[in-house]
This record gives sequence, structure tokens and C-alpha cells, in this order.
Amino acid sequence: MITNGDPALLGATPLEGGCNFALYASEAERIELCLFDTNGNEYARHDLPAVHRGVWHGLVPSVSAGTGYGFRVHGAWDPAQGLRHNPAKLLVDPYARQLRGEYQWHEDVFGHDANDPMTTNDNDSAAFVPKSVVTSQQASIHRHPLIAWKDSIIYEANVRGFTMHHPALSSSERGRFAGLSNGQIIEYLKALGITAIELLPVHAFIDEHFLVQRGLRNAWGYNSLNFFSPMQRYAGEDPIREFREMVQALHDANIEVILDVVYNHTAEGDQNGPTLSFRGIDNRSYYRLPSDTRDHYINDTGTGNTINADHPVVQDLIIDSLRYWYSSMGVDGFRFDLAPILGRHAGGFSSRHPLLARIANDRALKHAKLIAEPWDIGPGGYQLGGFPPGWAEWNDRYRDTTRQFWRGDERQAPAMARRLHGSADIFEASGRPPQASINFVASHDGFTTRDVVSYESPHNLANGEDNRDGHQHNYSANYGVEGDSDDPAVNALRRRQQLNLIATLLLSQGTPMLLAGDEISNSQSGNNNAYAQDNEVSWIDWQNADHTMREDVASFIALRRETPLLRQRRYRHGLRSNALGWKNIEWLSPDGAVLHGVEWHHATAMTMLLCATDSDNPVSAQHGFAVLQNPTSRDIVFTLPKIADDGRWQIKRATGAANAIKEDTILVQARSLTCLSCEPTVGAG
Repeated sequence: MITNGDPALLGATPLEGGCNFALYASEAERIELCLFDTNGNEYARHDLPAVHRGVWHGLVPSVSAGTGYGFRVHGAWDPAQGLRHNPAKLLVDPYARQLRGEYQWHEDVFGHDANDPMTTNDNDSAAFVPKSVVTSQQASIHRHPLIAWKDSIIYEANVRGFTMHHPALSSSERGRFAGLSNGQIIEYLKALGITAIELLPVHAFIDEHFLVQRGLRNAWGYNSLNFFSPMQRYAGEDPIREFREMVQALHDANIEVILDVVYNHTAEGDQNGPTLSFRGIDNRSYYRLPSDTRDHYINDTGTGNTINADHPVVQDLIIDSLRYWYSSMGVDGFRFDLAPILGRHAGGFSSRHPLLARIANDRALKHAKLIAEPWDIGPGGYQLGGFPPGWAEWNDRYRDTTRQFWRGDERQAPAMARRLHGSADIFEASGRPPQASINFVASHDGFTTRDVVSYESPHNLANGEDNRDGHQHNYSANYGVEGDSDDPAVNALRRRQQLNLIATLLLSQGTPMLLAGDEISNSQSGNNNAYAQDNEVSWIDWQNADHTMREDVASFIALRRETPLLRQRRYRHGLRSNALGWKNIEWLSPDGAVLHGVEWHHATAMTMLLCATDSDNPVSAQHGFAVLQNPTSRDIVFTLPKIADDGRWQIKRATGAANAIKEDTILVQARSLTCLSCEPTVGAG
């Protein structure tokens, strides 16, 4: 016999003697719980007997872990008022920890009639939607690497894209969490030197209808159906266990795991989309609806709907999801897709939005890394620098400036200096350190770094959108021919430019993020929007990996790690001087003179000079560090400043020819950079 159970235990919670089910559905009139066996056959149906403050709940005896279930929510159908209850549709539990079965596009998954959107579609959808699964409570993963922000180097990767073609993996590991658990993969990441892997979405998602109709599939995962369940496609038999094993293996190697999370919209799309979960449970609570046309959805995401971040129940859902992934699944941080949605009231974005505050101040998440993608397409949607302390942000201005500077665009030196400095002009006023700037030159969304130097236009015809999709402002160059070239001179220049971009990233203040595959010159054949290419386009081509590029990238990562001056906790503004009068940060022209005023407007090549001071412990053994950048098409002689009586300059790394120092000068090859360190002379002092 079903008893009332506990409304506080949202979702399905196995208890002694049965399983507690609880679902928030504030406008429902009745809720049926449907139980399924492992083959997807329904074997029982029960009404939830009690409701408390909008939560329907009940304790069902003899139900244990592994049982499939779903909800049917009875209530008003009035799309004009935003009410879309339809008990013919089996609904996924928002708190389900696991889903079983593949989603199938079929006319019966839609809550409305295809010919009359104001009328219900009364055909049963159960055969075409995944079933929620009762799961046992997972023991918390308490050990997190806790890498300091200043020491972090993020590596953005897609589970399938990274593993599908890797030669070290078996067929059962490719495309799955198990592939990232493989010892050879982890050894590769350790040897490269990264400290965190940021995974594209792994929450359960579905392939968009228009992609399926084109014979394509969602490769990135930004179409979440549920915020707790790992994507079954990325696992074998047990996605929860396999995800946790992956995290544990990476943690054992002292590598953090950051998840890209999509709490801004769901896979149900706009008013023409299917009824799979939130829409049929409590449409007016979970989604933002226009006040005058409540049969439609506010679309600040460009995907058809927008979650209602103002509603306390939605906030609770997101917080509970974050806690689950951090504590039970062991992840170390989160990158929030289209994050302004989480801070947007009906009147616009606010950095003081209660949801942002709750995420940043939640005790269970106090050590989690929080990263915002600070833009969406809604009103006031570009919020770079607008998030509160405790948050880091993807810095697209860093990407664009670095690409333009190395492409040789005019008057980019001032902007490049600000990006090298950690973008203090963007983040410092709000009291945040350089690490708040997540610097990148390429990400999943756009050209790979190799394609930045090989293509001037996107080549996205395979996406089926007539090449109209993807970024149009790529700040790229092909150096003479579009795409692959058999000209050794073109290929040598492209390789040097790739390394210039990546080296600059690793020599900048802030937190660097490297796109997986960039270290081996991976290409997507000019596709800068490979979201629909779950195939060779977006899968990393390990067979043709440029291992010498990987060695060069690893050497610059090592240089960053061994140079504390490149990893400062606070902004340096040249306020302190060393014995010879140099400030702790200076910007010099190639002749060694400090750049001032109008000189910046004409500057092309330049030197960033970092000088150690007594308070820069533990860098006391290093007087200074210099980055000499020459983005021009001619070789330039740089004069090296004298910054200490007991020190001399030593070449650390170069992206071009490694020319020797001659009488305090050095020749820097066209379109290259050179790094030098000034260290005490042996025996000095």
C-alpha cells in the first residue's frame, strides 16, 4: 500500500521498505507514477497520494534501484495561459539520476495536435521517450585536487571527439567515459601539463529534430533533457559508475574535471516542440513566458525556450544538480553555458541575481571553480566583466585581440598589452584577480587554431545550412591558399603562427584554456560550427598528429609552470621599482625604450617586461622575464634592458629561429616571439 512519503526528497529515493517519489507540479490536479521493467514494459501505475506546497509525493513499497519510472501529470490544458498538462505524455523526472532507453522522434511525443496547436495530442508517448531509473545513493567523492586558480591550465574536450579515433583505445572505450579513464590517455594529459579537463556537456541530451531529418547528430550536447543523468551515449552499461571511475582516474593523476553545464534552456524547444518533462509538469514555473502571449516562450537562448531563473524551485533544481555533480559525481567545477540567463530577471541581467549569489555562496560548492560564458542573445546579453566576485569568465576579447595582433592588423598593440596583462580593464574594477579571465584563442565553438591560420571563411556546408551558420568574424588568415597547402613556406608560416597564438596564451596573466587537439594541429577542414558533426569532422585526427607541435606546446606549458612571474595572484601596475628603476611591469618598444602616450598608436612589435620585487616571493631567484613579440613580416632587432647588476638574460623559448643574444640585443624572426629570463649570475651576491 502506498503511503504519503516525504515531499522533501525530490525525485526517486530508495528507502527501507520501498522508494519515495516526489515531484514539484504546482498546478497539477493529479499525478500518476508509472513503473517499468528493464525492457521498458509498464507493469504498474499508482496515483501519488499527497501534495504539500506544490510537491506531489508518495512512498511505494517493493520498488528498488534499477526500476524504471515516469510521470503522467493531469491538469488544465490551456496553451493561451501557458498551461500544457497532458497525461498522455510520459514525463522524465527532473531529478532522475539515470535514464534508460533512446529518445525517438515521433508524432506522439508532442503534447499538441500537429494541425491545431491549441488541441491536445492524446496518443501515448511512452514507447518513444527514455524512462527515469531509480538509483542507489552514491557515496560522496571527497577528494578534489583543489588546484589553485593561478596554477590552472584548462583543456577543453568533448568525450566522443577526443576518444573516437585515439589509437590507444579499444572499441568499447571509444566515445565513452571509459576512454578518458584509460591510463595512456591520462599519461598523455599529464605529459602535456594541463591541470583540468573541461568536458563539453555530459548531461543527458537529445538530438534536435532538424538534425535527425538531415541524417546528422548533436556532437556537442547543448540540448539537455535532464540535469542529473549522465549521457547514456557516453557509457556502456552503467553511466553513473563509469563517469565516477573516469573522475577518480583523473583525480588520481591530479587532474581536475570541469563540466560544461546547460541550465539556460532544455531540449523541449519552443511552443512547437515535444512534451518530455518540464513543459508537461509545470510549464509556467520552469520556463519564461511572455506576459501577453503565454502560448509562446521567451527565447533569450536562441534554442526556443529559456529557463525561469527567478523561480525558487528552478533555482533549487540547479543548486541541487550542482551539488550532486560536485559531491556525488566528484567534478571540480562548472562552465555555465549562456550564463547571463542565470542572472536575468524579467527586467534584465543583474550581477546580484539571487541564483548567481546562491551558486557562489553555497557551502557545498565553496571549492568549486565557477566559470561563466558571459553572453547570450537576450537584451543586455553581453556581460563580459559583469559577473560578481567568485566567478571567472570566458574572455572572447582575448581570443579576438590575439588573433588580430598575430594576423598583423594595425593598432592592436594596446589591446594586446591589456590582454597579456590579464584584462585588468575588464575585471579589476569589480575586485577580481587576473585569474577571472579565462583566456583562449580557440574553443569548441569556432575554428581550431590550425584552421585560424588556414582558412579565411567558414566551410560549413556539411551542416546543411548553406554555410550561413557559425561565426562570421573569425580574424583568421590563410597565408596564400584556402585550406591545405603543399607549399613548404606556407606550411612553415602557418605552424609558426599556430605556436604564436598558443604561446601567447600561455604567457599571459589569467587562466589559459587550450582546445583539445590544438596541441597536435588538429583541423576541422574549415568547419567553424561543428555542433552537428559527430563524425570525422569533429573527432580529433590522432593518426595525423603533429607531435613536434605537441612537444612545443608542452614546453611552453612547462615554462609557465616554472615561471611564477607569469602566474600572479594580483594585477601588476608598475607601482613598485627595482634597484635600477624598472617597474614591476613595463611595455617597451624594440629599441628598449618604455612606450608612452601616442607611441602606442604606432607600435607593432613590443616587449612585455616583468620585474621581480622583494614581495614577489618565491621569485626572488629571478630578476625578470621578457616576452618579445614580432607580428610583422620583417625580422626585428630588440634591445634587452639591464634590470639588475647581478643578472643576465637567457633565452627560454622561441617560436621562430632561436637567435643568440649579441651585446644585449637579439634578432627576433618575423611573425615570432622569444621569451627570456634574467636570472642572477652564478656566484653573485
